Amino acid sequence: MNKRALSLLLVSLVLSLCSSYPWSESASASESESTSDSQTPRLELWYTSPAKKWTEALPLGNGRMGVMVFGGPQQARYQFNEDTLWSGSPRSYANPGAAEYLPQIRSLLFEGKQREAEQMATKHFMSVPIRQMAYQPFGDLILEFPGHQGYEEYRRSLDLDSAVATTQYRVNGVSYKRECFASYPARAIIIHLSCDTPRGLSFSASMTSPQEDISSTLVDDQTLTMTGRVRDAEIKQVGEIASKMLLTSHLHVLETDGITSASNGVLHVKDASNVTLVLTASTNFVSFRDLTGNPQLRSRQDLEHIQNKSYQVLREEHISDHQELFERVSLNLGNPPKIDLPTDKRVIRYADHPDPELEALFFQYGRYLMIASSRPNCQPASLQGLWNNQLNPPWDSKYTVNINTEMNYWLTEPCNLSECGEPLFLALGDLAISGSETAREQYDAPGWVLHHNFDLWRGTAPINASNHGIWPTGGAWLCQHLWWHYLYTGDRDFLETTAYPIMKAAAEFFADYLVEDPRQDSHWLISGPSNSPEQGGLVMGPTMDHQIIRELFKSTIEASEILEADQDFRANLISLRARIAPNQIGQYGQLQEWLDDVDDPENEHRHVSHLWGVFPGEEISIDTPGLLEAAKQSLNFRGDEGTGWARAWKINLWARMREGNRAHKVLHGLLKLTDSPLTDYRGGGVYPNLFDAHPPFQIDGNFGATNGICEMLLQSYRRTDDGLWLIELLPALPDAWPKGKVTGLRARGGFDIDFSWLEGQLREVVILSTSGGACCLSYNSLQTTVNFARGETKKFDGSLLLK
Repeated sequence: MNKRALSLLLVSLVLSLCSSYPWSESASASESESTSDSQTPRLELWYTSPAKKWTEALPLGNGRMGVMVFGGPQQARYQFNEDTLWSGSPRSYANPGAAEYLPQIRSLLFEGKQREAEQMATKHFMSVPIRQMAYQPFGDLILEFPGHQGYEEYRRSLDLDSAVATTQYRVNGVSYKRECFASYPARAIIIHLSCDTPRGLSFSASMTSPQEDISSTLVDDQTLTMTGRVRDAEIKQVGEIASKMLLTSHLHVLETDGITSASNGVLHVKDASNVTLVLTASTNFVSFRDLTGNPQLRSRQDLEHIQNKSYQVLREEHISDHQELFERVSLNLGNPPKIDLPTDKRVIRYADHPDPELEALFFQYGRYLMIASSRPNCQPASLQGLWNNQLNPPWDSKYTVNINTEMNYWLTEPCNLSECGEPLFLALGDLAISGSETAREQYDAPGWVLHHNFDLWRGTAPINASNHGIWPTGGAWLCQHLWWHYLYTGDRDFLETTAYPIMKAAAEFFADYLVEDPRQDSHWLISGPSNSPEQGGLVMGPTMDHQIIRELFKSTIEASEILEADQDFRANLISLRARIAPNQIGQYGQLQEWLDDVDDPENEHRHVSHLWGVFPGEEISIDTPGLLEAAKQSLNFRGDEGTGWARAWKINLWARMREGNRAHKVLHGLLKLTDSPLTDYRGGGVYPNLFDAHPPFQIDGNFGATNGICEMLLQSYRRTDDGLWLIELLPALPDAWPKGKVTGLRARGGFDIDFSWLEGQLREVVILSTSGGACCLSYNSLQTTVNFARGETKKFDGSLLLK
């Protein structure tokens, strides 16, 4: 081979290697549009500048540990959480003797003396203390990079499919890259740093925490540990409450080709080209009644568990674990122009330009956040999921159960993340224990009860104020998720050992709690004292309560029939259910929010509680046209605006009402950028990192919107006259999505469903039955009954004809 040929070969080889090297692409991607025939939506959030605000940082989580990645070149901040780090300590919130005042409170309300009833309830009926505890930030990992202030070609991103956050930039001709992920198998946060120049990477690492008695100790020149305790809580209306939660975290240099050293609580790495860091964290939490755990031992054991694994192995195990859940569902809403804009700028553009790929990204982001914040043997996703950076977060970042916690978990079954519901079911087991004490002390009743909030210590008594805190149907609503899990999976053992005992005990409470309304000749049974969240004050008989209790009784009755258990109790529930005050249509043609016809058509309150029977309930549907029209009138009164989560609920409601274009309009309004330098808007919508904005941040809007999109495409809550599940395809397809394909959605009865559509018409359907049995497939006016063996797959064309 001559020299010229050899030179050309070498040049070709170098160019080939450069083209595949991760830093060869310009990090400041062009901000433009071009047509693309790609069938695979790009599931990535990306930006061309570091995060300055917390709601610009990118979230990672393994169900137990969460981290917000800011991506600063000179200072990289990783703000992290651990899901059992809360203020306070084990305690009972029940108010002994409160039950003595229950008859008097009811009498005052029946007499129309609401103010007097609220005053009596405030004095004698509220939780002790009157407020619950708060989810806490654990700390910050800070990496300092001297000389990196003059960076260029910056890009940071979050790949939803791999659950890896990446930061890339160049300084003085050297390309730097950081990858971070929160691994469920490893029980740790992993950070890998690299550069394309030998010995080009040097930095220091330290940990800080806003908690008390924080101490950082160097174990060796590769390991740093931080210990402390949670600050005592300063509670409004209460004062100081001692916190007994202890914390420990470890930071360890797992592997590097550089030199490590340590001094003054800081780890140093110099002259490296790659480094892998491992962050573990733990508390002394054992259960809601037990704080005898050893956080130092736990955190160290998590570190030792992965001590001999390479970064590549940890990364592969993490991605495999994540994708087993995430890749069950895909969604393509057509072939839009390829939009090469950073995510926040893309949301701005979306205000005036259709972008179905952004909507599909938002759908999958909700599924991503669920996987990140709710995994088996962890705590449920709270008001902020897994992520919190404040000592006094909004609403304590706890579990608000008059809509928010339930909205978090609407998506788990239909969006094929059933395992992610397990933390909620475990929490319900705890709540049935603490709630039985509240039922006994506050109502002198059997069973268990939960009001509108709970915390890590499983408080179930009414908190905050009597005009909205006394709302006893939180536990009854959460029981819906137990029942759904059975309906989607057919898991009889789960029904018998987990779901039914909790559902039955909740029903026992309401069988005792309901009272006859002396103001009505009909002798209806009503709920009270209660409220319609979170307006109207303390009342007797809010519509939402009755809808929830009717559904609880209905599902408990059906469960007892399936299990052939408790025949006498079942008969009593059937009798009581028939006597509960029915839904009422008021003077404006609206569905009444209360027994009295006092709805204000100008009221645009964020809660639409009386529409619970439309969604997530089932008693108002196209099968009850009069009530459905009344519900539409009420929803029209509320308007299409509101907080982020309120808009998410409205997407689901309009989908159930078969109003696809209206549902899409509300979705469009939710995907509105807020609290960003790119806009002056500060209302409900999404932050630059696509977190839902109430404002402030509440994650329920993310989860609720994902489920709303699912409801637009597939519904399976109705049954045929002979009891088969009615699987309805494209029940609320908007004009904005004329073409698309979805795979992996789930329907009740244990069916996995893929389908596609073109020009607004169903094209093909593929159904896998995981349980065996029959269903009725429905599209527009077409219906067909199909029988399946367990594990059988069948294909249909757009006319529902078997292929």
